Amino acid sequence: MDNLLKRTHYCGELREKNIGETVVVNGWVAKSRSLGQGLIFADIRDRSGIVQVVFGDGSPEEVVAKAASLRSEYSIGVKGVVRERESKNSKIETGSIEIVAEELSIYSESETPPIYIRDDDNVSGDLRLKYRYLDLRKPVMQNTLAIRNKMYHVIRNFFYENGFIEIETPLLAKPTPEGSRDFLVPSRVNPGKFYALPQSPQQFKQLLMIAGFDRYIQIAKCLRDEDLRADRQPEFTQIDIEMSYVDQEDILAVQEQFLKTLFKEMKGIDIQLPLPRLTWDEAMNRFGSDKPDLRFGFELHDLAPAVKDCSFKVFTDALASGGKVMGIDLDGCSDKFSRKDVDKMTESIKVFGAKGMVWLRVEKDEIKSSVSKFFSQEELRKIADVFNAKENDLILIVSGPKEIVWSSLGFLRRDTASKLGMLDPNEYKLLWVVDFPMFEWSDEENRFMAMHHPFTSPKKEDIHYLETGELDKIYADAYDIVINGYEAGGGSIRIHDSGLQKKIFEVLKLTDEDIQNRFGFFIDAFKYGAPPHGGLAYGLDRLCMLICGTDDIRQVIAFPKNQNAQCVMSDAPTTVETKDLDLLSIEVKKAEK
Repeated sequence: MDNLLKRTHYCGELREKNIGETVVVNGWVAKSRSLGQGLIFADIRDRSGIVQVVFGDGSPEEVVAKAASLRSEYSIGVKGVVRERESKNSKIETGSIEIVAEELSIYSESETPPIYIRDDDNVSGDLRLKYRYLDLRKPVMQNTLAIRNKMYHVIRNFFYENGFIEIETPLLAKPTPEGSRDFLVPSRVNPGKFYALPQSPQQFKQLLMIAGFDRYIQIAKCLRDEDLRADRQPEFTQIDIEMSYVDQEDILAVQEQFLKTLFKEMKGIDIQLPLPRLTWDEAMNRFGSDKPDLRFGFELHDLAPAVKDCSFKVFTDALASGGKVMGIDLDGCSDKFSRKDVDKMTESIKVFGAKGMVWLRVEKDEIKSSVSKFFSQEELRKIADVFNAKENDLILIVSGPKEIVWSSLGFLRRDTASKLGMLDPNEYKLLWVVDFPMFEWSDEENRFMAMHHPFTSPKKEDIHYLETGELDKIYADAYDIVINGYEAGGGSIRIHDSGLQKKIFEVLKLTDEDIQNRFGFFIDAFKYGAPPHGGLAYGLDRLCMLICGTDDIRQVIAFPKNQNAQCVMSDAPTTVETKDLDLLSIEVKKAEK
């Protein structure tokens, strides 16, 4: 290996002000080209950018001869003099200068890479992840992780300046009930017993409030053994926050200031405060989602008054059984969706349980519909008037149980907006969704479950429903911050009264033994003066994804997992030798095919 040349500048830092200086750069050969007659040009790349190096035209002969061997992704160092470039390149920031090489060190050679090191390398996601260390050399990936690094600075600076103390909580903890599945860790020194990796630091941060730290912040690693999607990973990073002697308004006020600071520092955008708020009920009824995207319209409308007396049994039966008939109006967009497109929409919502979809096309002299034989033109016009529909509008209607109607139309609303090019990644719409239901029914468990977690406080005015058993009428002091249709964070006011906490456990059908086994240490702490407290956690990866304008969370994580929760680069997870399992008192049962 050649001697190390000590760097004086990063490649992307050099400018016309450096002309005449002797500099040293280190990096990788992006490309090398020989023009013959002892003249070679090479682009050298590091995390800051690219600079052109000239071998020849003043370089020692031995340096030019050595440069003839350069290939893409060789790791090299160059010492030389900066001069003005004759043929300038306006596409790169160093395009007005170049380095005339005086010395060249080749630190290591490279085989032909399995992927091109360029932003437009159109290869499969798994191939990119298999060679992630090469994928990360791409300028777009280097820039993305630099943005993420800047986010860490902004986050910590804001919360430090506002009196928060950063405290690390354990990674090895007690398994967590009432949430997603835990990743379990066997204990060698306690055979047959297991730790769980944290789904969140929830219990520990509440204990820190009982301990008197008042304002807590942690950028915390969290892990959940759940199914993946584009905006979810099995291990992720949270901005975890808790505050004492506060109510919901106090918490939201601090978080709005944080979000304003974050978007100003990261994007140069002035977020207008206060942020809009929707109750959970309003969000579901207007947008079919508790994380509504406000960058476009297409709001849901209730069609019950217009169709309650119609002869179309699909609608009337849905209403008679307590369901809903609702629709969205794709205003001015009827000509953008063919009959085949509409048929695909109908198929796409079957995954949500919808049995079908009704459509109306508003034309100049009539309204056409998939159910024209059941409705007169007057009746169809009555439906269209609910939306104030005009010529060239396309109305999509779903009926059935409210959850199916909401989820189907919520999906169609955003999916059609995406197809119409309405989702501008550089436009940001933030809002709070508040007053979530406290409980939701689980068919799998055959009981009510906590919608957030069992430590969330019910709204004071709804506590009496705990005694009457009307759990579906209870709302929680819970809130989510929603950005462009993504839940970017969520939190709640916590229960600090041990009697109320015990009552919540009872309605969740947890026995005294269950409570003691699962939460004993936590509940005991509430006997010693718990302050009113609450908090919130942001998904840092998801926030970074939004700020970077991508819809794939893997793009903002250095070493993510694929859709099967695998690291294809290191081949994790993998099998473990029997002798290692024996140390842990574990026997692996063969999975049935």
